Amino acid sequence: MLFRRSCTYNVEQSTRHYAKSAVTLCNLGVGATFGESVLHDLPRDSTVVTKTTCELLRVEQQDFRLIWEKNKELMNDIFTNCKFKNGFGPGVQTAAAATSPTKRPLSPDHPNPALPITETPSPAMSRMGWALRTLLVADNSSCLKDRKVSGKLIRKCAPGTELVDWLVNLSPIVHTRAQAAGMWQALVEEGVLAHVNKEQPFKDKCFLYRFRLDEEGGAAAAGVPQSDDLGAANEHIREALSALFQRGPDATLRMILRKPSHERTSEELELVFEELVHIAALSHLSTSIKRELSSIFVFEAHAQAGTILFNQGDEGRSWYILLKGSVDVVIHGKGTVATLKTGDDFGKLALINDAPRAATIVLKENNCHLLRVDKEHFNRILRDVEANTLRLQEHGKDVLVLERVAKQRGQHSAFKYTVMSGTPAKMLEHLLETRLGQSVGGMDPFLDDFLLTHIVFMPVVQLVDELANYFHCDAHEEAQTPEDREYIINFKKRVIQFMQKWVMAVRHAAFEEPSVCDFIEDLAAEVEADPDLNEETSIVHNVLTQMARYQEDRNQNAGQKWKLPPNGQPICLFSGNATPSKTVIRPDDDIIFRVYCADHTYCTLRFPMHTTAELIKACAADKLQLNRGPEDLVLVEVKSNGERSVFKDNDVSIPTGLSLNGRLFVSVKDHLDALTQLQEQECPTEGVDIDLEILSTKELAYHITLFEWDLFWAVHEYELLYHTFGRHHFGKITANLDVFLRRFNEVQYWIVTELVSTPSLSKRVGLVRKFIKLAAYCKEYQNLNAFFAVVMGLSNMAVTRLQQTWEKIPSKFKKIFQEFEALIDPSRNHRAYRVFVGKLQPPLIPFMPLLLKDMTFAHEGNKTSLDGLVNFEKMHMMAQTMRTIRFCRSRSLGLEPPSPKSEGEVRSYISSFRVIDNQRVLTAMSQKVEPTRKL
Repeated sequence: MLFRRSCTYNVEQSTRHYAKSAVTLCNLGVGATFGESVLHDLPRDSTVVTKTTCELLRVEQQDFRLIWEKNKELMNDIFTNCKFKNGFGPGVQTAAAATSPTKRPLSPDHPNPALPITETPSPAMSRMGWALRTLLVADNSSCLKDRKVSGKLIRKCAPGTELVDWLVNLSPIVHTRAQAAGMWQALVEEGVLAHVNKEQPFKDKCFLYRFRLDEEGGAAAAGVPQSDDLGAANEHIREALSALFQRGPDATLRMILRKPSHERTSEELELVFEELVHIAALSHLSTSIKRELSSIFVFEAHAQAGTILFNQGDEGRSWYILLKGSVDVVIHGKGTVATLKTGDDFGKLALINDAPRAATIVLKENNCHLLRVDKEHFNRILRDVEANTLRLQEHGKDVLVLERVAKQRGQHSAFKYTVMSGTPAKMLEHLLETRLGQSVGGMDPFLDDFLLTHIVFMPVVQLVDELANYFHCDAHEEAQTPEDREYIINFKKRVIQFMQKWVMAVRHAAFEEPSVCDFIEDLAAEVEADPDLNEETSIVHNVLTQMARYQEDRNQNAGQKWKLPPNGQPICLFSGNATPSKTVIRPDDDIIFRVYCADHTYCTLRFPMHTTAELIKACAADKLQLNRGPEDLVLVEVKSNGERSVFKDNDVSIPTGLSLNGRLFVSVKDHLDALTQLQEQECPTEGVDIDLEILSTKELAYHITLFEWDLFWAVHEYELLYHTFGRHHFGKITANLDVFLRRFNEVQYWIVTELVSTPSLSKRVGLVRKFIKLAAYCKEYQNLNAFFAVVMGLSNMAVTRLQQTWEKIPSKFKKIFQEFEALIDPSRNHRAYRVFVGKLQPPLIPFMPLLLKDMTFAHEGNKTSLDGLVNFEKMHMMAQTMRTIRFCRSRSLGLEPPSPKSEGEVRSYISSFRVIDNQRVLTAMSQKVEPTRKL
C-alpha cells in the first residue's frame, strides 16, 4: 500500500490471545508503504488502523510480484528507506546483522559497481594513479580543480567527460572515448579513483571523480609536484600506460556484470555474451541460454584467501564460475579433495537436485573473481529451456531437437525454431521440408551451417544417396493423386535448390566427389524430361556451367608438380618459380621431397599430395635399405631445435605440414632418440640476399600482401575442419592451409633473423624502424596475418633484449609499437583484435592462427554427438568461424600500387625469406651482437 493523501495510520502489534492490549509501533504518513509481506506469502505481523480519513494506492499480490522481479534492487532500496523513515531502521539493521552471514563483505548480493573490488589498490595501479594525478595537477589547464558540490567544497575533483578528453589527448594508443573510460574504470575498481559520493562507476558524463590521495588528504596531496616527480611520472606513463590500456576492457566488463540486470544496455549485453562464448564451462550450452545468462550473471570479488564461499550442508543458492584464482573443495573427514582453477564451475548439483551443499568451498588465493547465477534465475532458465524445446521422436527415441528462436533486437527471422541436435537423415529431411522452397532473403543459417559442416557427420556419398532417394521418391509409385504428384514435384524442386545452395556455399569442393557430378547430370536429365520442372532448368544449367568450369580448370592444371627444396625454401612449383597467382594445391598434385634416416643419408621421393605417411614410410625404408617391417618403423619430423613429431600412418599431405626448417626422417620406433637435426637446419633457409635499406617499405608491404592474398585465396574453408578434427579422419589434404600457416612463421622469424644477423647498431635501429613501418603498412592494407607476424617477430625475446637498439628508437616509433602490441594482446581471447577487425570491411587477410584456435575451442569444448544425435550447436560454432573466411574474401583485392622502385627485386625477395627458426640459435646470435650488460 502507498498513502496518497494526508492521513495517518497506527501500526499496532498484539499477542495471539487478545488478553493484552495492543502496542503502537509507529505512525505512517503520506508516501509511506506497508504490506510487502504478501511478496513471500507470510501472515501479517501487525495490525494497521486508520487514524484519519485516508486515500491509498493498492497493488495486487500478483502484480506486485511481477514488479518486484523486474526491479528487485530498486524495490529493495525503497522498502529499506521506508523502514528507516518509519522508525524500524536500527531494529531491522540489527536483525539482519544477526542472521546474515559475514563471509562475503566485498561481494553483496547486488554488488555496487561504484565500489572497489579490492581491499587496497595493487602497487602497480597505485603507481599509475599517482603518475596520472601528478600530470593532471601539473597541467595549468587541467580539469582537476576544487569544486563546490551541494554547498560542500570537494578538493581536486574532475568530471568524467574532461578526464576522458585529457586521457585521449595524452597518448596515441587511446583511440576512443570508450577505451579511455575503461582505463579510468580500471582505477575506480581498485579504489585509486572514486566518484565523490561513491555512487557511480566511471562514466563519460558530468559526474565528479577524485583520486584516493586527495580523499585521504595529508602532505602528499598538497602543493604542486616538483620537477623530479613530474619527470618520474612522465617516464612511468610511457612505460605503463599500455598495461592500463589492456586492463580497461576487463574493468568495463566487470563493471557491467556488477550492474543490476535491468540497467544493462543491449550493447553491454552483447559484450557480455561475446565473453561467455569463450568460457569453457558454458561451451555445452546453447546460444540462447548464453544470451539469457548475459543478463543475469553477477560478478563477485573476494580479496582474501581462506574466505569460505559456502559450507558443506548449506542450502544451495547459487552456481559459480571461476574467472580468476582458485578454490579448494573440502569435505568433512576427507579434507581437500580437489582444487578448482580459472574456467571451472561449481555449485550446480545442489541447485539441480535441490539438495544441501556436498562440500565446503574455500578460496585458495587472494583476489578471486567469480560469476554467479542465483537459484531462482537458474531454475527459471531450466524451465524456459524445456518450455522452448521441441523434441521429435521416432520409435520412442529423439531424432530431432529444436529450440524456439528468441527474437533479438533488430533481427528478423522467418523461422521460429533452430536445430539443436538430430540424426543426420532427420536434419536433412527437416531442411528440405521446411527451409527450402520458401521466399526467404539470403541464405538460411541452418542450411548454411549444414552445408559447411556436413562432412563431419554426413559424408558426401551418404548425402548424395539421401538426396537421390528424395528426388526419386516416386520411382515405385504406380498410381498418384494430383495432390501426391504436387508434393513430389515440390520435393524435387527443393532437392534442386539444395544443390544450387550447396555449390554456392562450398564452390569447387562440391564437385570433387565423382558421385556428386553423376548426381548433377542425373538431375539435369530429369529436369529436361519433366515439363513440371521447367522453372528449375536455369538453376540446373547454372550448376552444370560451374561444374564444367571446375573440370576445365582441373584439366588445365593436371599434372602440377611441387617441390620442397632441401634448403627449407617455401614449397613452390617444380619450375622453380614462386607460387603463381591463385594456384591451388590439389590432392593428386605430385610433390618432390627428401626423407632422411638416422645417419643423415637420404632419398628423394615423388608422390601425390594425398599419399599416406604409411606409404611414404615404406617406400623410403626400401630405398634407404632399412630392413625392418613396416610395423617397426615410423615417419617423423625432426625440427631445427631437435624436437621430434611422429606422423600417424593414415596422415596425408605430409611434406606441406613440416615446420620452416623441419626435415622428414624414417626411423625404427625404438631408436627415435638417435635422431638428430642436420647441421644445415640451424642455418638460415636460402633466399635472395639483398640490402633491406634500399627497398621501399610501402612497396615491401604491398607485395607481401599480394603474395599472401594468393595463398589465403587458395585455402578452402573445409581445410579448417580437416585441420581441427584431423586430416586422417577424412583422408583429405590441408596443403593450402599448411602453406599459409608456414608463411606466417616465415615472416615472423624473418624479422628476428634479420635483426640478430645485423652487427651494426645503427643498421639495427634502422631495421627496427623499418619493420614498425612495415607493420603499419600491413595494417593499412588490412593484411592482419602479416601484421601479427611482424609485431610478434619484434616481440621475440631475441629482439626485445636488444636494449641498446631499443634505447635509440625514437619515442614516436616506440609509441606506435606499443599501440601495435596492445592490438595483438591475447588477453580476453584477443578482445582488442576482435573489436578492431569487427569494424573492417573486406577484402582483408585475417590472423589465421586465431581462427584455428576458435575452431579447436569449439571442437574440444563440445561433444560432436549427444545421446546419439549430432550436436548441431557445435556445428554452428564451427560454421561461424568458417564464414569469417568467406567474408574476408567476399571482395577482390584491389590495392593501389605504390610507385615502383625495384618491383622485380622486391617480388623475388618476399617470395623466399632467409629464416632461422631455432630460438636457441637466435638468442645466441642476439647475445653476440649485443652482449648482456654487466651490473
